[in-house]
Amino acid sequence: MIEIWYLLYCPKQNEWRILNSFKQNMSKAALKDAFIFTYDRMRKFQGKWRVEKQLMFPGYIFLESDNEEALTEEWQQYKGVANLLQEKNAILHVQKKEELFLTSLCKEARHLGMSKGVIRDGVTLITEGPLQGMEERICRIDRHKRLARLKPPEGSVSGSILAGLEIVEKN
Repeated sequence: MIEIWYLLYCPKQNEWRILNSFKQNMSKAALKDAFIFTYDRMRKFQGKWRVEKQLMFPGYIFLESDNEEALTEEWQQYKGVANLLQEKNAILHVQKKEELFLTSLCKEARHLGMSKGVIRDGVTLITEGPLQGMEERICRIDRHKRLARLKPPEGSVSGSILAGLEIVEKN
C-alpha cells in the first residue's frame, strides 16, 4: 500500500511529548512513523553566535500511515485519553508535492541544516548547504536573524517555511 503523510495539530510546547506518546501507544498497523521536522538557526548568546535546533512547524506532528481507517480509529480512541488533542480538524492530509518538497529539502534525517550564501547585485546565491539550488523558493531574508523564509509548493497546508541562512557577503 501507499504510505501517506498526515499533519496532526497539537498544542505548542507539547510536540515532543505527544510524538513520543504516539510512537509508544499507536499500533504498527495504524502508524508506520511519527516525526517532527526541525531546522538549524543561529542565535547570539553572551556575544557569541551558536547553532540552535528549532521546530520547523510548531504545533504540528507528522504521521505516516498506509491505513487511514486504522489511524483514524486509533486516533479517535487516543484523543479521548490525551485531553490535549481536542481540535476537530486536527488531522490533515499532506499533499504529495509538499511531501516530496520536504523530503528533498530535509532528506531522511527530517532536519534542515544551516546554509550560507551571498547577495550579488540584488540576486541571492546559496554557496553551501541544503538551500543550494532553491534560491527561487526564497521569498524573504532576514540578515539580522540569519533566517530565510521559503515558499512551499502551491496549495500547501503549511504557510512559509523558515530555514537558517547566513549571508556572508553582499555587494
